[in-house]
Amino acid sequence: MDVIEARYVAGYTVWIRSEDGTMGEVDLSNAMIGPLFEPLHDRNYFKRFFLNRDTGTIEWPNGADFAPEFLREKLHATAR
Repeated sequence: MDVIEARYVAGYTVWIRSEDGTMGEVDLSNAMIGPLFEPLHDRNYFKRFFLNRDTGTIEWPNGADFAPEFLREKLHATAR
């Protein structure tokens, strides 16, 4: 499930839409563990994510990312 659209919601929550049409919010506040994710604890830095179409997921300037499968697992789906 590649992520094809992503938007910042609030806090550490991102709204995503996958290529199969599944969409919803993902709260990443408890998933940012380890040195690579430390910069993401700054909300202004967290908001700097972008969609990497090569990997099919969201990514940050420092290279931090979450696997598309992980995002789908954490997704609070909404109607298509």
